[in-house]
Amino acid sequence: MNSEHPAITRFRDDHALRGGTGEIVILPDSVHTAALAAEALGCEVGAIANSLLFDADGAPLLILTSGAHRVDTARVAADLGLGELRRATPEFVREHTGQVIGGVSPIGHPRPVTTYLDSWLRRYDVVWAAAGHPAAVFSTTYDELAAMTGAPEIEVA
Repeated sequence: MNSEHPAITRFRDDHALRGGTGEIVILPDSVHTAALAAEALGCEVGAIANSLLFDADGAPLLILTSGAHRVDTARVAADLGLGELRRATPEFVREHTGQVIGGVSPIGHPRPVTTYLDSWLRRYDVVWAAAGHPAAVFSTTYDELAAMTGAPEIEVA
């Protein structure tokens, strides 16, 4: 019997479909912040790719950003020619990703979500991101993450 959380299974299937090569790790505890994930994995906090979903005038916008800094929402909105970027509510996140805050992965969503990739993540040979659940992460590289998501690079801080 498979006791894996359905969100992790959906992620695992999409990860394989997109040619992901990294390791999927299920940690004993939730790692819903970059600092907790970095501590659990023994890496720098900057190597954690936070998947932050924003509400861009009712449309979902996913930014994969380094755990080393915060997204300057005014700068990103201006750079992308958007009105305002607001932090998404938990309900908005679940509706558009099928996942919960703290476990949102870059892929595995019910429908495509416009995604951007923080250039800061290029600094790391290995990048870690959520795998659909707050206790699940996966390893990848900047180039693989860009290829799997089709996300253009942006400056976010």
